Amino acid sequence: MVSIQALSDADRRTLARWSAACAQRVVTLFDADDEAVGQVRDALARARAYGAGESDAATEIGKRMIAVRAAKSATTPAGAAAARAVAQASAVAHMGAHALGTAAYAVKAVSLANPDRPDCVCDEIAWQIAQLTDAEKEALRLLPPLGKDSSGPLGPGLLARGILGSTIREIQAAID
Repeated sequence: MVSIQALSDADRRTLARWSAACAQRVVTLFDADDEAVGQVRDALARARAYGAGESDAATEIGKRMIAVRAAKSATTPAGAAAARAVAQASAVAHMGAHALGTAAYAVKAVSLANPDRPDCVCDEIAWQIAQLTDAEKEALRLLPPLGKDSSGPLGPGLLARGILGSTIREIQAAID
């Protein structure tokens, strides 16, 4: 059975644009060896290409873990979160719910990079919400509330806790 968090290919492509925009805002925080930086930047380019219809889901699903592995090379916690934001964006081709994971990790990266600016979290979430098109909001509304469905990334796991969870809950509340 297909998870409700997967969404249709059309909805995943719609969300890929917003997801890539959220990841783009933090990708410069990722600092690692040249190979890992290249892998993360390539993953972001692939997320954009998928959203533009220039790649297919099967190809992207096969490559979605590359940025996850590259994140382990980050030299800072903010950089690791930024790479994970990109990894989530590249996984939208697999499951639409990863778009919310992208936003959450981008907020975490901004928060870690700016510990003396607690307002940066609210600012980043507000920016993310303001970027959503009507079509993207409609696609996000198809997803279950965070923690209510265990058949994907919005289950009771990692994305449901801490700043990741609070970010996703705030976005979901804003688009209701």
